Amino acid sequence: MPNIRHELFIGATAENVYRAITSQEGLSAWWTSTNAKPEPGSVAHFAFGPDYFKEMKITALTPSKQVNWTCIAGADEWIGTNISFTLHADDKDTLLKIHPEAKDQIQQQRNGGNGTLLSLHHDGWREYTPMFAECNYTWGQFLRSLRLLCETGTGQPWPHQHHTEG
Repeated sequence: MPNIRHELFIGATAENVYRAITSQEGLSAWWTSTNAKPEPGSVAHFAFGPDYFKEMKITALTPSKQVNWTCIAGADEWIGTNISFTLHADDKDTLLKIHPEAKDQIQQQRNGGNGTLLSLHHDGWREYTPMFAECNYTWGQFLRSLRLLCETGTGQPWPHQHHTEG
C-alpha cells in the first residue's frame, strides 16, 4: 500500500502546533473550515466547498505529542485511510542529532529559538493514483500553511493553499 509522508520543522512550541491541529479555530486557520472537537471518538467535518467534504474520526490524542484520525467519509480513495501527526519538540541541537534528515529545515529557522518537528503520515491508500499524487502535493501546501499559522499567526487554508503570498 502506498503511504504519504511529510516532515516539517515549525518554529513554535509543541503546545501551539498541537492546538493548531486539534482545535476548530486552528484547523480552520490552516486547513479548511471544520466543526472539530479535540475529543477521541468525535467526528470532525471538514468542508471543501459547498458539495465536498471529508469526515475524520478522531482515534487518538496525546497532548503536544500525537493526533490520529481515520477518514470515514469523503472521496472513496480517502475512506479508511489513517492520518497521524507526531510532534517532536526539543532544542535545535537535540532535534538535529535525532533527525539529521531535517537539518536544512532546522538550521534555516529564522526565529532562532527552539521548535517542533512534525511528522505527518497518511497511510492506507489502496494504490498510486492521480488523486494520491494530488493529495501528496496538497498536504505539502497545507503543512506550509500550518507552519505559517504557527510562526506568523496567519495560515493559508482552503481555497488559498496554493497561493505563494499570504
